[in-house]
Amino acid sequence: MKKYILLFITSLIIVSCKKETKQEVDVSAIPVSFKIERFDQKFYTSEPQDLPKLKDEYPFLFPREDSVYLNMLNEPIYKELFNEVQNKYKEIGKLEVGIEDVFKHIKYYFPETKLPRVITLINEVDLDKKVIFDKDYLFISLDCYLGENHRYYEAFPEYKRIELKESQILPDIVSSFSYGRISAPKNRALLSLMIYMGKELYMKDLLIPDVSDFDKIAYTEDKYRWCQENESEIWSNFIENKLLYDTNPKNEQRFMNDAPFSKFYLEIDNESPGRVGAWVGWQIVRSYAENHPDVKLQDLLAMDAKKLFEESKYKPKK
Repeated sequence: MKKYILLFITSLIIVSCKKETKQEVDVSAIPVSFKIERFDQKFYTSEPQDLPKLKDEYPFLFPREDSVYLNMLNEPIYKELFNEVQNKYKEIGKLEVGIEDVFKHIKYYFPETKLPRVITLINEVDLDKKVIFDKDYLFISLDCYLGENHRYYEAFPEYKRIELKESQILPDIVSSFSYGRISAPKNRALLSLMIYMGKELYMKDLLIPDVSDFDKIAYTEDKYRWCQENESEIWSNFIENKLLYDTNPKNEQRFMNDAPFSKFYLEIDNESPGRVGAWVGWQIVRSYAENHPDVKLQDLLAMDAKKLFEESKYKPKK
């Protein structure tokens, strides 16, 4: 595969790519009213006698016995965790502006959506519950976004730590929102999985157009650039090895799962990011959308993977 080209040229490629994929719609007139509720602050600055009032206000956040929460108020590790969150997110005006823009884009593309209450939490760095977006609530665990170099995350591998920074909050909100709105793969063929993940990433193009492409997919700039430079070679590998319609579960592990790198079983593996299948699926969905500008987003999200691919006219950039 190609070696990295000069940094100056690749920087121009990234800027150009971002301009090409940014989806411009006017959402300025869409009314959105909400305020981030800092449950993390309310809880960890409260006294034991305040607990009944908090339970009345947030009954859905108190599923266990009172003794559990009283212990949390007195436990030093929780106090330290709260202090770290406070240091990073004492003021969240920037986040509020970002979420407002996401909500406006959601209302533009999904006008029937009821916007949820937005509540920030501390969730013991539970990476499976960083963001939860359901019909009534949007929960954001701020302790999962303290920055990739934070000491709390030292035990995590590098490819996971990149997901633990502030710039990942909005992409994670869209990922959670997309759940259930994209037709599930009909089979475990690599192409079906690629298109499924590509649809989620394309939703990010529409709902968070001002976020960089590498943040949408949680890559470093270098890893994103690697995919751009090697798109043709990645695609050739899939075609030559007849992987697109192969249902071998190993392909999912090799090209779709979170991992430090993808597994072509070639020398270049260590240069690659994980989830290159999702990246290529994203380019296929983008190609379809570009060639079918009148398609409704909901129809695109429901479309059969094979049909979408065949009508995408996708050609990898060389």
